[in-house]
Amino acid sequence: MTYILIGFLFGFTIPYLARRFAKFMPATLAYAIYRIFHINKTVSKSKKQENSKYKKLRNKYFMRSLGWAIICSAVVYTISLASPQEAPWFTFFIIILFILMEIDNRIFYLPDILTSPLLIGGFTYAAFSGNLLIEDGVHATINSSLGAIFGYIIPVVASLLLIKKDPNNFGGGDIKILSAIGAWLGLTNIPFVILLSCPIFAISCFIKKQKSGAFGPSIVISSLIILFILLY
Repeated sequence: MTYILIGFLFGFTIPYLARRFAKFMPATLAYAIYRIFHINKTVSKSKKQENSKYKKLRNKYFMRSLGWAIICSAVVYTISLASPQEAPWFTFFIIILFILMEIDNRIFYLPDILTSPLLIGGFTYAAFSGNLLIEDGVHATINSSLGAIFGYIIPVVASLLLIKKDPNNFGGGDIKILSAIGAWLGLTNIPFVILLSCPIFAISCFIKKQKSGAFGPSIVISSLIILFILLY
């Protein structure tokens, strides 16, 4: 029940955080925190209530927040059932990934002030828990470090090989989030995350009838799929 509540509360704030990030990115961590909690009111409350478009936008915004709250609480709770001892770690992992997913969907940008803590969180998880990263006698911290390194190297090499065909194959934010995910899932799993994210991205573009778009959401979805497979 605790994880359902945590997931719901944090999930409900995801659209708000993405909207705030869209207004002041790029930014330092201190300025980002300041802007999240400090809102400049440019339109009075009475004028907003009189505007029908604002009411529709507010209702749409509320439903999106509610949807994220349900999704986040369901995912966090399911993970907590699979691994109760490591649930706090993965709750942090999931919430940050979901925030990054929403931000990238909104502004096509994955901010360092979120990918860097995600990377540090992966190393910390490996150092203090890391059961998911222990493979064939390899220490969790070593696996985490190698996962982060190869999570960075693989997309860089892929981008170099495909740069003539598609100069925007992998963005800098995509590479950084893959490195951070590698720190959480380890060396052997990060290639599967990258491979799985490609067809997910293709399906997403087909559904949206777009030739390109934000790659971050596909990375997040593939990471969660791999995480569920490892835990279950």
